[in-house]
Amino acid sequence: MTCSVEQVSGDEAVLVERDEPLEQLLELTRRADAGRGAVVLISGEAGIGKTALLEAFRDRAGTRYCIAWGSCEALFTPRPLGPLRDMAVRLGERIGSLVEESAPPGLILDVLRREIEGRREAVVLVFEDVHWADHATLDLLKFLGRRVATMKALIVMSFRDDELEARHPLLQVVGDFPSPHTFRVPLAALSKQGVEQIDAGHLFDPSELLTITGGNPFFVTELLAAHQVGGGEHVPESVRDSVNARLNRLPPQECAFLEAVSVIPGAFDADLANELFGPEGEMLAMACAGRKLLVEGERGALRFRHELARLATMARLPAMRLQTAHARVLRALEACENASVDLLVHHAAGALDSARVLDLAPEAARAAAAAGAHREAAAHLATALRFVDEAEPSVAARFYEDWAYETFLALGIDEEVLEARRYAITLWRALGRPEKVGDNLRCLASLHHHRGETATAFRLANEAVRVLDEAGASRERAMAYSYLSQLHMLSDRAKEAVEWGRKTLRLSEGLDDIEVRMHALNNIGTASAYDGDESGASLLQDSLALALEHGFHEHAARAYTNLSCYAVDFRDFRLADRIIGEGIAFHTQHDLDSYRPGLIGVLAQLRLEQGRLRDAEAIAGGVIKLAFPTLAKRLPAASVLARVYLRRGEPRAREALADVLSQAMATDEIQHIAPVRLGLAEYHWLHDRPDGAAPHLEALAGLDPATLNPWVEGELRVWALRTGHALERDCTRALPAPLAAELSGDGARAAALWLELQSPYAAALSHISAAAGDPAHHLASALKLLAPMSARAAADKARRLAKEFGVEARMPRERRGPYSAARTHPLGLTRREQEVLALMIEGASNSHISERLCRSRRTIEHHVSSILAKLNAKSRIEAVLRVQNEPWIMP
Repeated sequence: MTCSVEQVSGDEAVLVERDEPLEQLLELTRRADAGRGAVVLISGEAGIGKTALLEAFRDRAGTRYCIAWGSCEALFTPRPLGPLRDMAVRLGERIGSLVEESAPPGLILDVLRREIEGRREAVVLVFEDVHWADHATLDLLKFLGRRVATMKALIVMSFRDDELEARHPLLQVVGDFPSPHTFRVPLAALSKQGVEQIDAGHLFDPSELLTITGGNPFFVTELLAAHQVGGGEHVPESVRDSVNARLNRLPPQECAFLEAVSVIPGAFDADLANELFGPEGEMLAMACAGRKLLVEGERGALRFRHELARLATMARLPAMRLQTAHARVLRALEACENASVDLLVHHAAGALDSARVLDLAPEAARAAAAAGAHREAAAHLATALRFVDEAEPSVAARFYEDWAYETFLALGIDEEVLEARRYAITLWRALGRPEKVGDNLRCLASLHHHRGETATAFRLANEAVRVLDEAGASRERAMAYSYLSQLHMLSDRAKEAVEWGRKTLRLSEGLDDIEVRMHALNNIGTASAYDGDESGASLLQDSLALALEHGFHEHAARAYTNLSCYAVDFRDFRLADRIIGEGIAFHTQHDLDSYRPGLIGVLAQLRLEQGRLRDAEAIAGGVIKLAFPTLAKRLPAASVLARVYLRRGEPRAREALADVLSQAMATDEIQHIAPVRLGLAEYHWLHDRPDGAAPHLEALAGLDPATLNPWVEGELRVWALRTGHALERDCTRALPAPLAAELSGDGARAAALWLELQSPYAAALSHISAAAGDPAHHLASALKLLAPMSARAAADKARRLAKEFGVEARMPRERRGPYSAARTHPLGLTRREQEVLALMIEGASNSHISERLCRSRRTIEHHVSSILAKLNAKSRIEAVLRVQNEPWIMP
């Protein structure tokens, strides 16, 4: 909550130096009422006047629009969807009921969207203090912000920008909002003239007042109020001093009341005031409101006028009184109906009431997790862990494992998370619970694998299997089997992955657990497919179908990713185009942000293999620019970018390849390492330095042949042949046809087979490799293929060879400038379709687009249908979402 930017003059309250942002808010509301929704970000330091601006906006807007107001609160652990609870009074009882019942987030969001769309007037949703927002509220804002362009809604968010560190989750949410529909309203400090206008009574010299307060309106108004009460006493040097000066001049009962309620973050009602102070509670509350120390909000709830004033008031309480105040509020809340469990945990922790914390925190954590607020669930469990020494061993073990799980989901993995799992294992062992020991060992193994500690992960996974084998059939045992299968699959040990996966399937038949089954099918299918067994792709398809049928979104995303990688790596480009398109659309529809960047990186890889270098760069660059993608999600795109630089002959290519290799080595996964090492071999061959390729080829050759899929094995042998390196490889596996043809000395056939697979760049390299047989034909063919791609490095090598062979005059003339093929859109959108899509993003209807482009409405309808098909979008909203998530679509 922020200070009112007001002129202190009797009962009049006038905004000072905020006319422009106020008019901007009103204009954006009018635009929203016309169907052009937007997000408004009001930012500034604490006390800068954000609340005053919003209150003035509400007054000016009147009753023409539906304005719903909610605040995020500074609880030890925020309430999931706290602002939406406040807004329920304006948005309908259905919303309030769903939030109170901890309904699934998807249902709440869907009902909220329908509520907004069902109103004739624009809906303005005001979210105050979103720097304190819980995870579920951030998800809500992301959901609304991405769709706001097509809604009659204005999403207004206020926050303290000076409290947002670099990795604050709010920044990622804000970064995902559509730029054309996002408006930033930073509030600046007051000028000397503004400070003078507030100090209508001329109590201070304007320059002195500006120096003391820095132009912060809260500092100004509080200092003026304290000075008025004190009758000219010394000017306080801080807000705390200012608040203290004012509180010390209140009647003792009012001061004690404010100190008691200062431990309550957010608003409180008259019932709570009466529970705390008896019949006089409501009277004291009204007296403080009359002095403008408290303000009345929705349904008569009261809160401190400014959050800084509440904090300054609470800071007056020494430790023992603070603990007592929390205990009083806890008792009062428990006597009230419908008290928030989040508030109960907050005050129980403040009161150091361990029994109540241990009782309430798990309930609050379960409700937060059910709402998708895993950060808040982890925070509640962390609060409980402060008192875990007083819990029974079995209860303590569950706290440790639940906290480790929620923290892993929401915050990442550090030594404290690992130690929590280890301690849970120790406690379960002491209690003689082998099934719990085994399950925690599996989870601990997974944590180590996510940290790149593969050997430790295997050791713990094997131990989990040993423990659970002794405990008999169970879901925990089946998941341990499937996880071991996954580890082998990720390490390219197909035989072991399939063996453990089939063990999982046999065990799951008796358990009738569909989730275990789809997890295992995914592992088996991926491992088999990469081992050259075409039936593996069918199993992957089965896993995907099961996940879609039963609504397991994350399992579906994993299947889409693995199937897409297989299709690209095994050059089935028709399947790749279809599955990648479906997968990205699925991720967009279900807000699966964690999976989308990786799959877009696979799309970039597909375009690279198809010789569409500009498209590959645009797509991969879009992934790199996203906020906070993990290393695993960035690597496919980073690898593609480095190889684009390589093929275009850019000076930064070698440095980029070396950087990506160092990142790939950290993962210890061949899927990331092999493409970069082969790219470095290609780099040295293109630059006539074959010896430089040796370390990279030898590193791959030193691996067990069974760990390389047929295409990587074939490429390794081809690059060894091209660079003149003999490899000692004991591998009888059949290699893909184009690679086998070149290895047998038939470069012309290899090039023809590559062209059948729609890989013109690979075909050009096969022609260059076969140049000695017929220099003029092969080198001219290579140059014709390379020219449309702007593949400068390979083209330069071809021309050098032509000069060596004496056929330079028979080469096609070198053309300058982009070719038409280089100007095509990555998804095949025509220039006109891009124009139509740009207007769709602005929210224009077909009729409006028809008028703007001077085309018939039927023609525009055809363009829109074509755009939706190319974007794999079912509606205009989904098309807009794709563009928001993938800016490269609209360069």
